[in-house]
Amino acid sequence: MSVVEIKQHAEQKMQQSLDSFKVSLTKIRTGRANPGLLDTVHVDYYGSMVPISQVANVSLLDARTISVSPWEKGMAAKIEKAIRDSDLGLNPASQGELIRVPMPAMTEERRKELTKVVRAEGEHAKVAIRNLRRDANDGVKKLVKDKLASEDDERRSQDEIQKFTDRFIADVDKLVTGKEQDIMAV
Repeated sequence: MSVVEIKQHAEQKMQQSLDSFKVSLTKIRTGRANPGLLDTVHVDYYGSMVPISQVANVSLLDARTISVSPWEKGMAAKIEKAIRDSDLGLNPASQGELIRVPMPAMTEERRKELTKVVRAEGEHAKVAIRNLRRDANDGVKKLVKDKLASEDDERRSQDEIQKFTDRFIADVDKLVTGKEQDIMAV
């Protein structure tokens, strides 16, 4: 691996860490309804567990209500049970073919707990990014040790790796701040 390949690989991995962090943020509930909240809920569909989005249309009725419209009539009860059994704390109500999932209002205490969870997730993402920086720097040092790169290349690459590490960590901080504001908004 060359110095350029090491830097590209590190940057790609950091981007993947940031994307993974974004996905984990969507799973943390805010006071508003979000169809993505049900992405983690799986339902039994003829013997295999599939996401709700593959057996029903998930959309918003209003700011605090998610609607789930099953594509098959017999799936409504199974979908309702899967949502109720999930760890999201939601209580769906069936209205014929439509399942309404109201979002309960969060208490101030619960909001503060969720902001702590968001900060912890953000810290995990930062640690992952810093570990990737360390691995990239170690890879460059190994190339210098094996005389496949110069010490000037090492210094230059460490500066560049640090720059995009700082950029990704700043992105994580922005996402954490935005999510905290969403959670604390009443």
